[in-house]
Amino acid sequence: MIAFGDSSLSLCVLVSGVVLPVWNPQNPSVGDKVARAIVYFVALIYMFLGMSIIADRFMSSIEVITSQEKEITIKKSNGETTTATVRIWNETVSNLTLMALGSSAPEILLSVIEVCGHGFEAGSLGPSTIVGSAAFNMFIIIALCVYVVPDGETRKIKHLRVFFVTAAWSIFAYIWLYLILSVFSPGEVEVWEAVLTFFFFPLCVVQAWVADRRLLFYKYVRKRYRADKHRGIIIETEGGGSLGPGGFTKMDMLELDGQLNCHSGIDGGLMVEGVAKDDEDEARRDMARTLKELKQRHPDKDMEQLIEMANYQVLMQQQKSRAFYRIQATRMMIGAGNILKKHAADQARKVVSSNEGQAQEDDPHTIRMEFEPALYQCFENCGSLKLTVARRGGDAGVTVKVCSEKFFWKLSIISITVKIIDDEEYEKNKAFTIELGEPVLLEIGQKHGDSNENKPVVGAEEEEVAKMGCPSLGEHKQLEVIIEESYEFKSTVDKLIKKTNLALVVGSSSWREQFVNAVTVSAGDDDEEESGEERLPSCFDYIMHFLTVFWKVLFAFVPPTEYWNGWACFIVSISLIGVLTAVTGDLASHFGCTIGLKDSVTAVVFVALGTSVPDTFASKVAAIQDQYADASIGNVTGSNAVNVFLGIGVAWTIAAIVWRSKGKPFMVDPGNLAFSVTLFTILAVVCVSTLLYRRRASVAGGELGGPRTCKLITSLLFISLWLIYILLASLEAYCHLQMF
Repeated sequence: MIAFGDSSLSLCVLVSGVVLPVWNPQNPSVGDKVARAIVYFVALIYMFLGMSIIADRFMSSIEVITSQEKEITIKKSNGETTTATVRIWNETVSNLTLMALGSSAPEILLSVIEVCGHGFEAGSLGPSTIVGSAAFNMFIIIALCVYVVPDGETRKIKHLRVFFVTAAWSIFAYIWLYLILSVFSPGEVEVWEAVLTFFFFPLCVVQAWVADRRLLFYKYVRKRYRADKHRGIIIETEGGGSLGPGGFTKMDMLELDGQLNCHSGIDGGLMVEGVAKDDEDEARRDMARTLKELKQRHPDKDMEQLIEMANYQVLMQQQKSRAFYRIQATRMMIGAGNILKKHAADQARKVVSSNEGQAQEDDPHTIRMEFEPALYQCFENCGSLKLTVARRGGDAGVTVKVCSEKFFWKLSIISITVKIIDDEEYEKNKAFTIELGEPVLLEIGQKHGDSNENKPVVGAEEEEVAKMGCPSLGEHKQLEVIIEESYEFKSTVDKLIKKTNLALVVGSSSWREQFVNAVTVSAGDDDEEESGEERLPSCFDYIMHFLTVFWKVLFAFVPPTEYWNGWACFIVSISLIGVLTAVTGDLASHFGCTIGLKDSVTAVVFVALGTSVPDTFASKVAAIQDQYADASIGNVTGSNAVNVFLGIGVAWTIAAIVWRSKGKPFMVDPGNLAFSVTLFTILAVVCVSTLLYRRRASVAGGELGGPRTCKLITSLLFISLWLIYILLASLEAYCHLQMF
């Protein structure tokens, strides 16, 4: 039964944190309190920026680790064997382990550090941050994702069975917290309860993996394999139907059940029978087709621009992970630029420069005639336009016979005048082309009107030589022309295919590259243009770069992701996240105490929001760009469950074991936390039910998007749920609303 009380608010006593000491004197005046609150708040925001940047490095290492591949042997139906590349990490397992750890590392580490740093006493900042972050993710992030999808478009969850598993575990996680706090052993967390809480994490991962792989009772369901034609990657997933027309991803769903016979070969590799196409050739054809289409649509673009556009378009069409969207959102937010556009531009410059280097190795005696420059611009009323044709190359030692001193034997530059017609009518910009014909050898002649005295006299000896040189047909009257592939174009396509690995896009190969990127400001717009060309940085980009340049330079010392296949960056990054989390927790606690807020309210309102901002932008980008809703909201449920099982499970397991070794119980106040998890569980059920109801074709046809009115109503509903949670949790924290 809910009771309303009017107990007086207890004063907050400021104590030393894990890292930061108390700011003396402890009873400042009102003016000093305001000044201290401003300092704490600004420092808290700055620490959130730093945590976002180091989390970006952490997610880059996770993307590299989960993108590792291995080669398997494939046996075709005709008996031939070939090799294919497969991912080592299962998508579902990586999303629930490393991906969830990367997106929720600050919340998890805050809970562990708070317990270990305060004498293994239970705190309220860490657990409240986990619950508050879960509420923000479940209500605000999903509300934003529902609304940002363009009108008329929808996004559905593809791996629906995995979503059911993670959603059930996320709700059960908070029900379990209520049971151990208020039912099994009120006010005390026993060792078995804490250990079981942590044990639920691998159990959740295994069950999601079973659902994804269709093991046990799923084995009777037809399997599907997704083949990425751009990179020749075969990934086993659960069937989600065929792609609709106009989809962005070039992914084929290969029906392999009944056609494939998978078994272990002699060499231990995976033998797959019935693969009908070569993925590498298909990827090459797709890339060549993309280049051809872009060249037809943009005939005025040079090769470097076409390569940049093709690379960007292929990268945009690939299916991306949650880690990629998190990295993309963070870098655009801090003025580091759009990583896809930057990567496409860099690779285009490298490919063109290498091709130019090969072209410069041609025969120096070859004569080339070309326009300089290749592009002219003029106004319609200019009258005429003078074009320059240049002659390059050729042997300067050739001897010729001339009969006039006025003949210039080596002409390197000549001008051509083209008349521009002005019809005095308004017209948009127009363009025309001038093409040089094949050069021909001209005989020495004379101008009209010249006297016969100036005509060259042909001698008898020269005339005899001329007759002997008359052309005649030889023995070989016919020839065969064999058209070979352009090795230069093939090299360009192959290089582009190798560079479309997203792990290469987000990763780094050297410290020099990291420091250059740290001090470079780039455009952070999220306007995904077809061309993919980089735009100039805006004023906001320069401001964010100035605010974050210290963090970017500092974290450039983190090992590049190329070292140890990303594990070196992983270890160093998570260690730095732990240090920043300890400082952030102390700042949040001191800030809340300065303005008179309890740790539980500070965690729910400020800390949870600050740690969830990068995920908010990442989910927004994923909802707009991705074809499905898994990357934007499918990860929310999994992260919420992992936060409880890892964040609270690890912290309470350590504390419970330590106190049990001393012969004392591990005490936890059930009141505030039990109410928060109960309230969140009820509201989360409403949220998930609403999302599933939106899948009906008569409502919206998908969890995200749909008609504008439906989107608006859903978003307002979810925002209202979050406001209700914040209001009731705050009232209960200050004893205005008593339930437990």
